[in-house]
Amino acid sequence: MNYYDCHTHVNFVAFKDDAEATITRAQEAGVGMIMVGTQFDTSEDAVRVAEAHEDVYAAIGLHPIHSTKSYHDEKELGEGGKEFTSRGEIFDAAQYETLAASPKVVAIGECGLDYYRLEEGTKKTQEETFVQQIELANKLNKPLMLHIRNAYEDSLAILKAHAKVKGDVHFFAGDWHIAKQFLDFGFTLSFTGVLTFAREYDEVVRNAPLSMLLSETDAPYVAPKPYRGKRNEPAYVVEVVRAIAEIRGESIETVRETLAQNARRVFGLK
Repeated sequence: MNYYDCHTHVNFVAFKDDAEATITRAQEAGVGMIMVGTQFDTSEDAVRVAEAHEDVYAAIGLHPIHSTKSYHDEKELGEGGKEFTSRGEIFDAAQYETLAASPKVVAIGECGLDYYRLEEGTKKTQEETFVQQIELANKLNKPLMLHIRNAYEDSLAILKAHAKVKGDVHFFAGDWHIAKQFLDFGFTLSFTGVLTFAREYDEVVRNAPLSMLLSETDAPYVAPKPYRGKRNEPAYVVEVVRAIAEIRGESIETVRETLAQNARRVFGLK
Protein backbone atom coordinates (compact mmCIF):
# COMPACT_ATOMS: atom_id res chain seq x y z
CA MET A 1 0.00 0.00 0.00
CA ASN A 2 1.24 3.49 -0.89
CA TYR A 3 -0.98 5.25 1.66
CA TYR A 4 -2.61 4.42 4.98
CA ASP A 5 -5.83 5.78 6.33
CA CYS A 6 -5.00 5.20 9.98
CA HIS A 7 -8.46 5.96 11.32
CA THR A 8 -11.64 5.27 9.39
CA HIS A 9 -15.16 3.98 10.07
CA VAL A 10 -16.30 2.00 7.04
CA ASN A 11 -17.91 -0.22 9.70
CA PHE A 12 -20.50 2.54 10.39
CA VAL A 13 -24.06 2.61 9.12
CA ALA A 14 -23.09 5.41 6.71
CA PHE A 15 -21.45 2.70 4.56
CA LYS A 16 -24.13 0.00 4.94
CA ASP A 17 -25.01 0.05 1.24
CA ASP A 18 -21.53 0.17 -0.28
CA ALA A 19 -18.87 -0.83 2.23
CA GLU A 20 -17.36 -3.38 -0.17
CA ALA A 21 -17.22 -0.89 -3.02
CA THR A 22 -15.65 1.69 -0.69
CA ILE A 23 -12.91 -0.74 0.32
CA THR A 24 -12.31 -1.66 -3.31
CA ARG A 25 -11.93 2.01 -4.27
CA ALA A 26 -9.39 2.46 -1.50
CA GLN A 27 -7.39 -0.58 -2.54
CA GLU A 28 -7.38 0.54 -6.17
CA ALA A 29 -5.96 3.87 -4.95
CA GLY A 30 -3.24 2.04 -3.01
CA VAL A 31 -4.78 2.86 0.39
CA GLY A 32 -4.65 0.50 3.33
CA MET A 33 -6.78 1.28 6.35
CA ILE A 34 -7.40 0.79 10.05
CA MET A 35 -11.10 0.44 10.71
CA VAL A 36 -11.93 1.73 14.17
CA GLY A 37 -14.58 0.55 16.60
CA THR A 38 -16.41 2.91 18.95
CA GLN A 39 -18.26 0.35 21.08
CA PHE A 40 -18.38 -3.43 21.14
CA ASP A 41 -20.70 -3.95 18.18
CA THR A 42 -18.81 -1.60 15.86
CA SER A 43 -15.54 -3.12 17.09
CA GLU A 44 -16.86 -6.57 16.18
CA ASP A 45 -17.82 -5.27 12.75
CA ALA A 46 -14.35 -3.75 12.27
CA VAL A 47 -12.69 -7.10 13.01
CA ARG A 48 -15.09 -9.01 10.78
CA VAL A 49 -14.44 -6.70 7.83
CA ALA A 50 -10.68 -6.60 8.44
CA GLU A 51 -10.45 -10.38 8.50
CA ALA A 52 -12.13 -10.52 5.11
CA HIS A 53 -9.79 -8.07 3.36
CA GLU A 54 -6.10 -7.71 2.74
CA ASP A 55 -4.60 -4.40 3.90
CA VAL A 56 -7.57 -3.71 6.19
CA TYR A 57 -6.92 -3.77 9.94
CA ALA A 58 -9.01 -3.13 13.05
CA ALA A 59 -8.81 -1.10 16.24
CA ILE A 60 -11.22 -2.10 18.99
CA GLY A 61 -12.43 -0.01 21.88
CA LEU A 62 -15.06 2.07 23.61
CA HIS A 63 -15.32 5.72 22.60
CA PRO A 64 -15.55 7.98 25.65
CA ILE A 65 -18.97 9.33 24.68
CA HIS A 66 -20.32 5.76 24.61
CA SER A 67 -19.23 4.98 28.17
CA THR A 68 -22.44 6.75 29.26
CA LYS A 69 -25.76 7.62 27.65
CA SER A 70 -24.65 9.73 24.74
CA TYR A 71 -25.38 11.75 21.65
CA HIS A 72 -26.90 9.71 18.83
CA ASP A 73 -25.02 9.98 15.54
CA GLU A 74 -27.07 8.67 12.62
CA LYS A 75 -23.95 8.17 10.48
CA GLU A 76 -22.62 5.82 13.15
CA LEU A 77 -25.69 4.12 14.59
CA GLY A 78 -28.43 4.60 12.02
CA GLU A 79 -31.71 6.46 11.97
CA GLY A 80 -34.43 6.32 14.58
CA GLY A 81 -34.96 9.91 15.63
CA LYS A 82 -33.27 9.35 18.98
CA GLU A 83 -31.49 12.21 20.67
CA PHE A 84 -29.47 9.77 22.72
CA THR A 85 -28.24 6.23 22.31
CA SER A 86 -30.25 3.66 24.19
CA ARG A 87 -27.43 2.85 26.61
CA GLY A 88 -23.98 3.54 27.84
CA GLU A 89 -21.68 0.55 27.50
CA ILE A 90 -19.83 -0.80 30.51
CA PHE A 91 -16.36 -1.72 29.30
CA ASP A 92 -15.82 -5.48 29.50
CA ALA A 93 -12.06 -6.04 29.25
CA ALA A 94 -12.39 -9.82 28.89
CA GLN A 95 -14.82 -9.45 26.00
CA TYR A 96 -12.53 -7.04 24.18
CA GLU A 97 -9.48 -9.19 24.92
CA THR A 98 -11.20 -12.13 23.21
CA LEU A 99 -11.90 -9.94 20.21
CA ALA A 100 -8.27 -8.79 20.20
CA ALA A 101 -7.13 -12.37 19.58
CA SER A 102 -7.64 -11.72 15.87
CA PRO A 103 -4.29 -11.04 14.17
CA LYS A 104 -6.01 -8.18 12.36
CA VAL A 105 -6.49 -6.19 15.59
CA VAL A 106 -3.62 -3.69 15.70
CA ALA A 107 -4.72 -1.19 18.37
CA ILE A 108 -6.96 -0.56 21.36
CA GLY A 109 -9.38 2.32 20.91
CA GLU A 110 -10.66 4.70 20.00
CA CYS A 111 -10.48 5.51 23.67
CA GLY A 112 -9.75 8.62 25.69
CA LEU A 113 -11.65 11.62 27.03
CA ASP A 114 -14.28 13.80 25.37
CA TYR A 115 -15.40 16.89 27.27
CA TYR A 116 -17.36 18.44 24.39
CA ARG A 117 -20.80 17.37 25.67
CA LEU A 118 -19.67 16.52 29.18
CA GLU A 119 -22.52 16.05 31.65
CA GLU A 120 -22.33 15.96 35.43
CA GLY A 121 -21.18 12.56 36.61
CA THR A 122 -19.79 11.37 33.27
CA LYS A 123 -16.22 12.64 33.67
CA LYS A 124 -15.33 10.02 36.28
CA THR A 125 -16.85 7.24 34.15
CA GLN A 126 -14.88 8.38 31.12
CA GLU A 127 -11.64 8.42 33.10
CA GLU A 128 -12.23 4.95 34.58
CA THR A 129 -13.07 3.51 31.17
CA PHE A 130 -10.00 5.12 29.64
CA VAL A 131 -7.73 3.61 32.30
CA GLN A 132 -9.27 0.16 31.76
CA GLN A 133 -8.49 0.35 28.05
CA ILE A 134 -4.94 1.56 28.70
CA GLU A 135 -4.46 -1.42 30.99
CA LEU A 136 -5.78 -3.77 28.29
CA ALA A 137 -3.38 -2.24 25.76
CA ASN A 138 -0.53 -2.70 28.25
CA LYS A 139 -1.49 -6.33 28.77
CA LEU A 140 -1.71 -7.08 25.06
CA ASN A 141 1.23 -4.84 24.12
CA LYS A 142 -0.86 -3.07 21.50
CA PRO A 143 -0.74 0.65 20.72
CA LEU A 144 -3.51 3.01 21.78
CA MET A 145 -5.81 4.77 19.32
CA LEU A 146 -6.70 7.95 21.22
CA HIS A 147 -9.79 10.10 20.92
CA ILE A 148 -9.30 13.35 22.84
CA ARG A 149 -11.59 16.36 22.61
CA ASN A 150 -11.21 19.41 24.84
CA ALA A 151 -9.29 17.23 27.31
CA TYR A 152 -5.64 17.08 26.27
CA GLU A 153 -4.07 17.93 29.63
CA ASP A 154 -6.22 15.46 31.58
CA SER A 155 -5.62 12.73 29.00
CA LEU A 156 -1.87 13.23 29.07
CA ALA A 157 -1.84 13.00 32.87
CA ILE A 158 -3.72 9.69 32.75
CA LEU A 159 -1.42 8.33 30.06
CA LYS A 160 1.70 9.26 32.01
CA ALA A 161 0.29 7.56 35.10
CA HIS A 162 -0.84 4.33 33.42
CA ALA A 163 0.41 3.74 29.86
CA LYS A 164 3.29 1.36 29.18
CA VAL A 165 2.58 1.44 25.45
CA LYS A 166 2.45 4.30 22.97
CA GLY A 167 0.11 4.99 20.09
CA ASP A 168 -1.56 7.74 18.09
CA VAL A 169 -3.56 10.85 18.92
CA HIS A 170 -6.31 10.59 16.33
CA PHE A 171 -7.64 13.80 14.70
CA PHE A 172 -5.23 15.99 16.62
CA ALA A 173 -6.71 19.45 17.18
CA GLY A 174 -4.43 21.02 19.78
CA ASP A 175 -1.80 23.72 19.48
CA TRP A 176 1.98 23.30 19.28
CA HIS A 177 2.38 23.49 23.07
CA ILE A 178 0.07 20.48 23.52
CA ALA A 179 1.44 18.68 20.47
CA LYS A 180 5.00 18.85 21.77
CA GLN A 181 3.97 17.19 25.04
CA PHE A 182 2.46 14.21 23.24
CA LEU A 183 5.38 13.98 20.83
CA ASP A 184 7.87 14.07 23.69
CA PHE A 185 5.91 11.25 25.36
CA GLY A 186 6.26 9.17 22.18
CA PHE A 187 2.78 9.47 20.65
CA THR A 188 2.25 10.20 16.97
CA LEU A 189 -0.29 12.76 15.77
CA SER A 190 -2.70 12.04 12.93
CA PHE A 191 -4.46 14.57 10.74
CA THR A 192 -7.55 14.58 8.55
CA GLY A 193 -8.94 16.41 5.54
CA VAL A 194 -9.43 19.47 7.75
CA LEU A 195 -5.89 20.40 6.67
CA THR A 196 -7.19 21.06 3.17
CA PHE A 197 -9.51 23.89 4.23
CA ALA A 198 -8.38 25.15 7.66
CA ARG A 199 -5.08 26.67 8.73
CA GLU A 200 -5.24 26.22 12.53
CA TYR A 201 -3.01 23.16 12.54
CA ASP A 202 -0.32 24.25 10.08
CA GLU A 203 2.13 25.17 12.84
CA VAL A 204 1.94 21.68 14.35
CA VAL A 205 2.25 19.98 10.96
CA ARG A 206 5.31 22.10 10.11
CA ASN A 207 7.05 21.74 13.47
CA ALA A 208 6.47 18.06 14.25
CA PRO A 209 9.04 15.53 13.04
CA LEU A 210 7.72 13.91 9.87
CA SER A 211 8.46 10.55 11.50
CA MET A 212 5.75 11.32 14.10
CA LEU A 213 2.86 12.16 11.75
CA LEU A 214 0.11 9.94 10.38
CA SER A 215 -2.67 10.45 7.82
CA GLU A 216 -6.32 9.56 8.33
CA THR A 217 -9.80 10.42 7.06
CA ASP A 218 -12.09 9.74 10.05
CA ALA A 219 -14.56 8.77 7.32
CA PRO A 220 -17.47 9.28 6.95
CA TYR A 221 -16.71 12.69 8.50
CA VAL A 222 -14.75 15.81 7.36
CA ALA A 223 -14.21 15.12 3.68
CA PRO A 224 -11.24 17.07 2.25
CA LYS A 225 -11.26 19.39 -0.72
CA PRO A 226 -12.42 18.74 -3.40
CA TYR A 227 -15.02 16.46 -1.78
CA ARG A 228 -16.36 18.80 0.94
CA GLY A 229 -20.04 18.31 1.63
CA LYS A 230 -19.89 14.68 0.53
CA ARG A 231 -19.42 11.55 2.58
CA ASN A 232 -15.74 11.00 3.25
CA GLU A 233 -14.02 7.69 2.45
CA PRO A 234 -10.54 6.12 2.81
CA ALA A 235 -9.49 6.73 -0.80
CA TYR A 236 -9.53 10.45 -0.05
CA VAL A 237 -6.61 10.14 2.37
CA VAL A 238 -4.44 10.93 -0.64
CA GLU A 239 -5.62 14.55 -0.28
CA VAL A 240 -4.52 14.60 3.37
CA VAL A 241 -1.02 13.44 2.45
CA ARG A 242 -0.85 16.08 -0.28
CA ALA A 243 -1.88 18.77 2.22
CA ILE A 244 0.79 17.69 4.72
CA ALA A 245 3.42 17.87 1.98
CA GLU A 246 2.29 21.34 0.92
CA ILE A 247 2.22 22.69 4.49
CA ARG A 248 5.71 21.34 5.17
CA GLY A 249 7.11 22.38 1.79
CA GLU A 250 8.30 18.84 1.08
CA SER A 251 7.78 16.53 -1.87
CA ILE A 252 4.60 14.50 -1.80
CA GLU A 253 6.59 11.36 -2.52
CA THR A 254 8.84 11.88 0.51
CA VAL A 255 5.86 12.56 2.74
CA ARG A 256 3.82 9.69 1.33
CA GLU A 257 6.62 7.18 1.82
CA THR A 258 7.44 8.37 5.34
CA LEU A 259 3.81 8.40 6.50
CA ALA A 260 3.33 4.87 5.20
CA GLN A 261 6.44 3.76 7.07
CA ASN A 262 5.16 5.48 10.20
CA ALA A 263 1.85 3.60 10.02
CA ARG A 264 3.64 0.29 9.65
CA ARG A 265 5.92 1.08 12.58
CA VAL A 266 3.30 2.37 15.00
CA PHE A 267 0.71 -0.33 14.36
CA GLY A 268 2.92 -3.23 13.30
CA LEU A 269 1.33 -3.48 9.85
CA LYS A 270 2.74 -5.85 7.26
